[in-house]
Amino acid sequence: MVSSSTSQIKKAIVFIANGTEEMEAIITIDVLRRASIQVLVLAVETSSSAITCSRNVRIVPDAYLGDDSVKISTYDAVIIPGGADGAATLSQNAQVNSVLAEFYAQNKIVAAICAGSLAIKSAGIQSKVPHPICLTSHPSVKDQLKNNFVYKEDRVVVDSNLVTSRGPGTTFEFALRLVSLLVGEDKAREVAGPMMVNFEL
Repeated sequence: MVSSSTSQIKKAIVFIANGTEEMEAIITIDVLRRASIQVLVLAVETSSSAITCSRNVRIVPDAYLGDDSVKISTYDAVIIPGGADGAATLSQNAQVNSVLAEFYAQNKIVAAICAGSLAIKSAGIQSKVPHPICLTSHPSVKDQLKNNFVYKEDRVVVDSNLVTSRGPGTTFEFALRLVSLLVGEDKAREVAGPMMVNFEL
């Protein structure tokens, strides 16, 4: 089981790349920070100071992959947003794949939404366990996943320490589920209330 202890500050990495779906990235970052989870926005491209998302929203990351000052191993969760181009870049990045596989093996939270679920496949997580893994994604990439996983169409799917979701419209549920797993259901409900979001497990 993933620990929901609040005895120490929890930390999460949100990977982004050019073409990342901005709603999925920003809502997740915002909700986790409202729950006092430290979020590092980590970009894989270093050619410019900002990442241009799928609808041309620009995000300035906190750091770039490969920055020696970033101690990835100290984080409790890693999150992959969708967006076709961004998800493709993240899925094809060997270091991102390595982080996903390592976090999964260490029973840390690995999460992906929309086309970001393709990175779960690229990381080879399904080959690390003797049983089928359940996940979901945006319907547009279902055919790329259904033969490797037990594909679900729930809005959020939790299988052990793997959390997946479907798209921009499910991002609040996705983010709140991550809050619940990291710091507890009470904190998730506390965060959801002022935002006027119905939170149900």
